[in-house]
Amino acid sequence: MKKIIIMALSLFLTVTTGAFARDLSFTQGIGQSAFKSLSQQAGAAISYKNTAPADPLGLTGFDIGVEVTAVDIKKDADYWRAAFGNDAPSFLLLPKLRARKGLFWGIDVGAMYAYVPDSNIKLYGFEVSKALLEGTAATPALGIRGSYTKLAGVNDLDLQTAGVDATLSKGLLILTPYLGAGAVYVNSKAAGRLQSLSTTLQGGVPLKTEEFWQPRYFAGLKISPLPLFGVTAEVEYQERMIYSLKAALTF
Repeated sequence: MKKIIIMALSLFLTVTTGAFARDLSFTQGIGQSAFKSLSQQAGAAISYKNTAPADPLGLTGFDIGVEVTAVDIKKDADYWRAAFGNDAPSFLLLPKLRARKGLFWGIDVGAMYAYVPDSNIKLYGFEVSKALLEGTAATPALGIRGSYTKLAGVNDLDLQTAGVDATLSKGLLILTPYLGAGAVYVNSKAAGRLQSLSTTLQGGVPLKTEEFWQPRYFAGLKISPLPLFGVTAEVEYQERMIYSLKAALTF
């Protein structure tokens, strides 16, 4: 059963990745307002996703898996058409590898790496979480988390995020629903052809760095149909709707 689930998820990742196998490379310049809108949506896309309940893994615990995130973007916007050569997708699809490790005092640390094959899109990130309430059979778990992500491989855009959030969860047999909220700091700088083309478009005025905070709200459900194996589905709103699915071994 476990092999079937993992094979099905692998097939899903292959199909969705193929649908988004294209470079993020600007073919025309954009204005400052459009650059801010692009930064808001791109920042939401690459920010670290929760995809986990609030209870800690414990000192000997590991959680290792694969994840795919789909971000609903404004494909008809000028800035997305400029970014994808007038062929912007309806969704940004990001397949990822995820790992978390439990430490002392209800602290977990984690890392993430994403790469879209046949494209220049890569990103990596890190997280640290702390369980304020570890949860019991009768009470929920409550945790806080800090995270960081960085876009790599794209010469035209220097983009990074930092996030803080809180999560509340309660296990019910094989189901663990959770919800949370927080904020993401986005730092976005134009570079390469984007900066060059935009400077020309604006009569010699270069694009300024965009720095801002934006709120995020999310809810999810972890299903553990087999020992040591779980599937987590999550929906988030941060500028746009964001959907994530993760399959992981937890031990």
